[in-house]
Order: sequence, then structure tokens, then C-alpha cells
Amino acid sequence: MATTTWEVVIGLEVHVQLQTKSKIFAGASTAYGAEPNTQACDVSIALPGVLPVMNKEAARLAVKFGLSIGALVNQRSIFARKNYFYPDLPKGYQISQFELPIVGKGELEIETDKGTKVIGITRAHLEEDAGKSVHEGFNHSTGIDLNRAGTPLLEIVSEPDMRSASEAVTYLRKLHTLVRYLDISDGNMQEGSFRCDANVSVRPKGQEEFGTRAEIKNINSFRFVEKAINYEVDRQIDLIEDGSEVVQETRLYDSEKDETRSMRSKEEAHDYRYFPDPDLPAMVLEDSFIESVRRSLPELPEKRKDRFIQEFSLSPTDADKLITEKETANYFEAVCEKTMAEPKIAANWVLGELTAALNQENLSIIDCPMESSKLASLLDRIADNTISGKIAKEAFSLLWSGTDSVDKIIEDKGLKQITDTGEIEKIVDTILQTNSAQVDQYKGGNPKVFGFFVGQVMKQTGGKANPKQVNEILRNKLD
Repeated sequence: MATTTWEVVIGLEVHVQLQTKSKIFAGASTAYGAEPNTQACDVSIALPGVLPVMNKEAARLAVKFGLSIGALVNQRSIFARKNYFYPDLPKGYQISQFELPIVGKGELEIETDKGTKVIGITRAHLEEDAGKSVHEGFNHSTGIDLNRAGTPLLEIVSEPDMRSASEAVTYLRKLHTLVRYLDISDGNMQEGSFRCDANVSVRPKGQEEFGTRAEIKNINSFRFVEKAINYEVDRQIDLIEDGSEVVQETRLYDSEKDETRSMRSKEEAHDYRYFPDPDLPAMVLEDSFIESVRRSLPELPEKRKDRFIQEFSLSPTDADKLITEKETANYFEAVCEKTMAEPKIAANWVLGELTAALNQENLSIIDCPMESSKLASLLDRIADNTISGKIAKEAFSLLWSGTDSVDKIIEDKGLKQITDTGEIEKIVDTILQTNSAQVDQYKGGNPKVFGFFVGQVMKQTGGKANPKQVNEILRNKLD
């Protein structure tokens, strides 16, 4: 049993593929899914005599990110060559930024179980992606696909400020939401547009000096980030408590075995022999360029969350869920603009029935088959008591899979709610007369029987009686 209380120290390096049509130093396409090596161009593989030319749009997107996190945007930044030898890097070096990146220090706030926490961002620098080693379909050999080579990346490096896998995932999710709000990346983790390296170490609680860290490379889902970090923390603690030492190295996470395994010894900066790229001059950004980017910034997630709380009287939890995906927030606002129902009701339906239906069919909100106007009409029919909330769920499923309007479905299926007080009262009287034993139980002090009467009324009316009226009439007659 452990006698030492350990503190976990985590820093993340996130590679965000910037949403440009062409590569960072060449005009070749960055479109995903092309046949292998059809987008490998002369510049990306450094054929003799070719020269790189900086993609202005990549710089604009990097500045957009820097301004969104309150970071220092360096008006002068330098590209360097990061030298290493790997099969998917035919040049033998990667063009990146080292001493003077385009984005300096910034920060991102996250919500933890202990309250708000600020995570420092050390830097965000531009670099080109490498190619990809392909193992599937090759017998005792490896294929190389250079389509990704030269694709623009923004590497966002955090301070080692996170103290649990949960905090790391919260930070990562918030960063993912931010880059998608900014439209600088599609954030598609399956396609490699948003990849994470986690630097993990442990130290005795109260010790200031960091422990020896291991880097877990290229984790491509939030769930795997959490599992990989937790495994690595346990591995390091077990090593130290058994009298061994943690080795500074790069490790890979095997999701099938739920374990990390050694990949190679961890390089230091001097191992890469960084030096300024002789083919690229310093990148200088004019004040007017930075200001034009600042004016283009959209409403950021936290601002939108605050507005949803103030404008729509939503709880912080509901507002947070709605703003996580920009498209979901847009859909919710579109529903609110078109319905007389309370925003809280709209939020419940977007986060409840709509999200469940999307998940069941593995669809994103972008591909939602139900237009916001249809959901708004459905909520209107609840608000004006044409149908009950329970009947609305039946109507929702018909709207989801059909083309008819809300009113036509209600009419054709006979879903209209019974709101005639006299009609409901007659039904209630009949049920009370035929269930005298239950009436005696209720009047004898058993309030649970009340639900039985409500159920009987709803059963006899096919669920169409207005629940509020049913409750009022029953109480008037029983109490």
C-alpha cells in the first residue's frame, strides 16, 4: 500500500490542422481522402531547386487563435528546420517555429469540480505536417503516404498546469470547441485534424521539482486521452514505489490493450539541431493585418454561454452543453427565434429528444433531418395546449422521419389534446365511481393512489387529456 501521496503533472501539445485549401508552403491541395501520394508536391518533399512560400491564410488563422486566448501575437516570427530522420519525412527535416513563434503566452479557463482554473498556454507555433506510415495491407513492410506532408498545423503547447486526466480532457474539449468556433479547423479527430500529445509525470505532493516525464504521442479521442493518462500515471507510480526510475521517453497508447508502450527515447530540443530555415525570411505581420483579424473574431464560446444564461435564463449546465458545438447553439437560437415556447423548453428538447435521435442514427447536428422551424412549430403546439408534452414525443418521431407539417400530423393521427373541462370531468366522475375502493384508500391517507386515478384518465383518453386539467379536476373532487 502506497505511503506517498502523489501529484500528477500534465502538459498537452495539441496539433490542430488549419483549414486552408492549400499547404503551408505550396499550392498542393489539403483535401482529405485522396489516393495515396497524389497530393505530395515538389515543395513538400523538397526536390532540388524548389523554394517554400508562406501561405498567408495559415498565418491569419494562427493570429485568430492567438487573439482569442488573449495571447501576445508576435509581429515578427521565424521559421526553423527541425531535423530528424523518419520514413514519413523524406526531407530529413520539418519546417517549424522554435525560438520566436507566431503566438506567445496566453491562457484558457476551464471548469473543474473545484471551480474555475486557468491553464497557461506557453505558445502556439506554425509548422508543416509530415507524411504517414501505412501498415495495413502490407506484408512485412510499411507503405508511406505523403499526402499530409506540408499540411499546415498550429501546435498549441500548454503549461504543465493540469493535475488529473479529467482536467486534461476538460482543457482539450474546450480547446476543440474554440478552434471550431473560430473556423480555423474542422477538429475532426478521426481524420487527424486534432491530435494530442500528453506529457505526464508524477511527484510527491508538496515537491516543487517536476518528476521525469513521458510523452504519449498522437492520441485521437477524448476518451483515449483520459485512459492513456490514467494508465501512464499508475505505471509511473508503480515504477517509483518498486524502487525503479521513470525513463524520459516517447510512448504510444494501445487502445485495444489499454496500455502505453515505449516508442523511442525522448528527444530534447538540441537533438533536433534547430536552425533558422535559410529559404524562408522572417514573417512580419503588419498592424493592419492583425487588426483586421481581430475584427473578424466571432462571438467566442464563453461569451455565448454567458449570453444564453442572461438572455434565455438557462442554467450554466444547459448553456454549457448547448455552446459546446457551434452548430447546436445555432440550431437552439433558430428554434427560439421561431417559437412562442419558453427558451428552457427549447433547450430541453434540443438537448433531449433531438440529441437522442441524432445519436441513435449517428448523425451530427449539421446533418439533422429536422429543420429548426419544425421543432419550433412542435413546441408551439405544446405551448398553446394543442398537444401535451407526452403526445409531442410521438409527433416528434413522425416529424423526424416524414415530410408532413406538425399540424397535419396532429390532425391526421388524431393527436389533438382534450382540453374541454366538461368532457374531462365526465371521464373523471366515471373513473371515481367505478374505483370506490381506491377512493377510500386516498381519503384514508394514501396519497400514492392519486397517480392511479391520473393513469386511468389518461388511459381512457388515449393520453390526450390535458394533464394539468386532469390533476386539477381530480384534486377538486377528491380533496
